[in-house]
Amino acid sequence: MADIICVIGNKGGTGKTTLSHMLCQGMGLLGQRSVCVLTDTHREPLDPADRRYLIADARSREALGKVTDKIRSLKAWLGVIDGGGNRTEMDKRLYGLADLVLLPFRDSHEDIRTVIRDLEMFPRAYAIPTQWPTNAWQREAAEKAVTELLAPYRDRILDPMFSLSASKLLLQKQIPGSLPTPLANACRAVAHQVIDLLQLPLEDAVPLQGVARNAANGTVNAPQPMAVAA
Repeated sequence: MADIICVIGNKGGTGKTTLSHMLCQGMGLLGQRSVCVLTDTHREPLDPADRRYLIADARSREALGKVTDKIRSLKAWLGVIDGGGNRTEMDKRLYGLADLVLLPFRDSHEDIRTVIRDLEMFPRAYAIPTQWPTNAWQREAAEKAVTELLAPYRDRILDPMFSLSASKLLLQKQIPGSLPTPLANACRAVAHQVIDLLQLPLEDAVPLQGVARNAANGTVNAPQPMAVAA
């Protein structure tokens, strides 16, 4: 039975969608099959071509149920659900069905205050710093804020995903045929963290060979070979 990861949180603009796609791309680079599930009604589904993962449209309650049921029925797959922001009731629903919950947050005090509330609300969730500053003094200030404000939750904070302009390529309707190496490395890094948390046996995973989606009936299949980035 497949595991389901939900990327949620009450603060908007923290990089939930970017994290979801980077995680799926990283899983694909490591040979793990996954599905990135869209639930935000303000977004449109992305083209699955040239991605190392499937795309599923679950923007309605009925579609979400069908998609999650289908993912659960797949052996050795992962479902990554992008929960969107400012939707507490949806977050509660996704938390209830998830095997792993990620709460992305940026280096502002507002983000940190919000993620503290979410960590209290969702006691099984892990917080993950996203779009983290790469400038040395900005990073030092960010780490200081985390140390001071998130000390009680330090065992539930993952390694940061540093700000990377290339990450926006994964959110294009159609992605390039090849992606930059720094992006691939960042995707692998976040995927490894999730693999460790879920204790996934990657040696049993089979690389994804094709992609298709049918959001209306919750089916996913892979009929055609596809070109993917190294």
